[in-house]
Amino acid sequence: MQSLAWIVGGLGLFLLGMSLLSEGLRVAAGQSLGPWLAEATRTRLRALFFGLTTTAIVQSSSAVTAAIIGFVNVGLMSLTGALWMIFGANVGTTMTGWLVAWVGLKIKVEAYALPLIGVGVLLRLGGEESRRGGYGAFLAGFGLLFLGIDVLRAAFADHAADFRFFPAGSGWGQNALGIASGFLLTVLMQSSSAAMVVILSAAQSTVLDLPVAAAMVVGANIGTTITALIAAIGATSSAKRAAVGHILFNGLAACVAFFLLPWAPNALIALHDALGFTSSEAALLASFHTLFNLGGVLLIWPLADRLSAFLSSRFVTAEEDAARPHYLDKTVTTVPALALEALRHELGRLGGLARAIVAQALEGADRHALERKRAVVEHLGEAIAAFVVELNRRLMAADVAQELAALLRVARYHEAAAEAALAGAAAWQETEASRWVELEEWQRFRARGKALLAADQQALPASLEAMEQAYQALKARLLSLGARGDLPVAQMDAALRAASAWRRALEQAAKGVQWLEKKSRA
Repeated sequence: MQSLAWIVGGLGLFLLGMSLLSEGLRVAAGQSLGPWLAEATRTRLRALFFGLTTTAIVQSSSAVTAAIIGFVNVGLMSLTGALWMIFGANVGTTMTGWLVAWVGLKIKVEAYALPLIGVGVLLRLGGEESRRGGYGAFLAGFGLLFLGIDVLRAAFADHAADFRFFPAGSGWGQNALGIASGFLLTVLMQSSSAAMVVILSAAQSTVLDLPVAAAMVVGANIGTTITALIAAIGATSSAKRAAVGHILFNGLAACVAFFLLPWAPNALIALHDALGFTSSEAALLASFHTLFNLGGVLLIWPLADRLSAFLSSRFVTAEEDAARPHYLDKTVTTVPALALEALRHELGRLGGLARAIVAQALEGADRHALERKRAVVEHLGEAIAAFVVELNRRLMAADVAQELAALLRVARYHEAAAEAALAGAAAWQETEASRWVELEEWQRFRARGKALLAADQQALPASLEAMEQAYQALKARLLSLGARGDLPVAQMDAALRAASAWRRALEQAAKGVQWLEKKSRA
């Protein structure tokens, strides 16, 4: 019972230290942590390095992975950058093993841990949410990490005879059982670092045989993916892709490590002897953990682009599918006639999406739903612009260049229509619609607007004129109501802004149709 209390206490100290360390880093970094992480993903090497160093400092790959998925979720990080940062986090988490090995080498923990805790607490007393308090929490947390590891080491060393987790033996079945146990331990603790501390401390005290402990290390590495899965629940498609990428990477590294387990202990001992390193169980397991995660990085390096492409095709939402070009393809850029025809078809799709947003805004659709659809228009517009840039590189004829410029203008009309529709929806939300939506002038304006959106090229001029007349009548009525006091001035202003924005949206949508039809006939 006493030995169990020591283990629980040591684990509690470790987890408390990890929590303080992470919280201290958050406070000390302030608002710069997000942009810093986003900046760190510009290249795969930078992303790998920053993932490694951040996890080594925070001592929690789960926390770093969850943060990365959060950044992907809000669009601050690309999928490729996030994947490489997650790969780096897997390597960085191996620092926990080296900390255990360091303590296991009879380092006097109290000489380092207790002063760190003391200085950290003093700094934190100066203000928990200040930057100085953040540094204090970081130092105190680091000291508690060491103290927790030392308590666990002592518990297993002093009470080794009280424990026997696995029966003696070896083989594939024993290895599989070890992996399952390491996985379960990590899932229960929600921390692969905490699981690693228990496994390495038990091995250092001969409670666990080295082959079984190595198998449990592999299982702990797989178990850390559970946090990523939890963080991705209800998140965006990009966040789900990052979580799946994490699982695939850890699974690949674990498969390789599993087949190397029978030979790993002797090979590690030989390597340590050749390099003059200590061959303590903790040091050997730390090396094993580090080497198989580095091996995973080397294996995934040539496959990374294919992995990103594979993940990008998964968890595709209806909005993402709509935002992808349906007609544009690099293969048609070599034939001017085909490229321009494909571009006209894609612009027709873009126009249809933009007009649907305007129509739904006139019906009072939810603003957030309109924002998602407007983002689709924006992304498709960016894809069209990129296609035009590619065409300009290949097709140098003057008439083609003029045609491309005109078609880009059409795309801008459609995007402007969606933007104005959203601006109108924002103004609409500021009004008490019941005060004015029953007005005959409003009903007429909305009807004329919907008719304009459905009009063909021939009917567009008359539909535009009818919409303009309806808008002017609505504007005059709203001003009259405001002047008489029948409509509060703030409500009148918001209603006028909504109507004005929707009038502009309708005009831009009509221009897009007119220009595209004109270029098609040309």
